[in-house]
Amino acid sequence: MTIQQTLTTPLAGPAIEFADVSLTLGRTTILDQVSFRVQPGNVHALVGPNGGGKSSLIKTLLGQMPHQGRLSLQWPGEPGTIGYVPQALEFDRGLPMTVDDFMAAMCQRRPAFLGISRHYSVAIGEALERVGMQDKRKRRMGALSGGERQRVLLAQGLIPAPQLLVLDEPMSALDEAGIQVFERLLGDWRQSGISVLWIEHDLEAVGRLADRVTGLNRRVLFDATPKQALTPERLLSLFSTHPRTSGSAA
Repeated sequence: MTIQQTLTTPLAGPAIEFADVSLTLGRTTILDQVSFRVQPGNVHALVGPNGGGKSSLIKTLLGQMPHQGRLSLQWPGEPGTIGYVPQALEFDRGLPMTVDDFMAAMCQRRPAFLGISRHYSVAIGEALERVGMQDKRKRRMGALSGGERQRVLLAQGLIPAPQLLVLDEPMSALDEAGIQVFERLLGDWRQSGISVLWIEHDLEAVGRLADRVTGLNRRVLFDATPKQALTPERLLSLFSTHPRTSGSAA
């Protein structure tokens, strides 16, 4: 897949298999024998309380944390690209860094102060257009609203075009217009066959937009379709279950 190809080109996403994945830091059990499967091309939501291990599971998937058990990506062909959109962007708002500068720094190897290379210019422009930020490319990142910065984070997750997208609460800072942009993107990704693993607190959005939902509070409490998963009984169990050990993991 070359960067010049359109970001809407259909892509084949992988399946993800978590098999008895555990994570212990010191005496704290962060993940306890977590097992579930993300089907290829599905939008799979991960829900649960703060401290329940959702972000830790994502970091484990991205190779950033050690673990026990088995975690595998089952690509339909050659291993593809993984896109990641973090929950928030921490940076010095006083920096004279424009949206274009940020995208260049995230998407290309040459220094951002040299500008966007022609190799990436089209892809960056298209990604920013898809999230409604094309007209703010010269705006300083520090001058953007939280929702606008979140849209830029969504745009950088699209370059290069991913076969798997990992999203850590992408709706948390979005305004209504941004939420509409995100929901449209989610529909595009599903239509393109991209696999999406999506941490989200907005259970109403999960119920409308996800193909499958896993409830995680250190261990898997349910893994089902949204209709089966998001019942009052299951949600009460998920958000009221006390972890076995003390400590926190988002």
